[in-house]
Amino acid sequence: MINNLLFDIDDTLFPSSEFAALARRNAVRAMIRMGLYATEDELLEILNKIIEEKGSNYPRHFDLLLKRMKERKIENPARFVAAATGAYHDTKAAIQPYPDVPSTLLEMKELGYRLYVATNGISVKQWDKLIRLGVALYFDEVFVSDELGIKKGPAFFRYVLKKIKAEPKECVMIGDREDTDILPAKAVGLYTIRIMRGKYSTGPSKADVVLPDFKGLISNVLNLSR
Repeated sequence: MINNLLFDIDDTLFPSSEFAALARRNAVRAMIRMGLYATEDELLEILNKIIEEKGSNYPRHFDLLLKRMKERKIENPARFVAAATGAYHDTKAAIQPYPDVPSTLLEMKELGYRLYVATNGISVKQWDKLIRLGVALYFDEVFVSDELGIKKGPAFFRYVLKKIKAEPKECVMIGDREDTDILPAKAVGLYTIRIMRGKYSTGPSKADVVLPDFKGLISNVLNLSR
């Protein structure tokens, strides 16, 4: 019987891709308002390349952005970095969960399911998202790759199963990505539900259930239990 539900965060609980794109645009706009001579599109192109190269958790995106504008002499670059960082974090402060998430999590708790987060990322950043979204207290435990020292894969899910003292068929992994949420969880024997929203909302899936959102989530978990 299924009694443990594991959730990804980004583009599963909230529109991470949309907020990230908006935060980056607001950051470069803040640089321009501070007097940096460049266009939004120009700065975004450089910034997005840096993020692609370095990853979203690289701590000095904006410093590197200014260094790559080699043809211009930029005086006092710290002011532009500060403006961009402030605007980025101001945008992040406004994040909201998908509208169907809080009520679904509450109903699942009331039905007696144990809820967990299973996510890649840096622990502090992922906890920050859960707290800002107002959903942190729904979860019995949060498993983050950074803290575990294991990226999402079969070993990650075996670790989680051991920690929560559960068999694979007592668990469902719910996430948006085929490569990190669905395939490694299935490899260990968990049921899987793929939520098709966010930037990974295309392509075929080997998930047990594929849904566009959380609206049919509870009924499908019940069906998997039969």
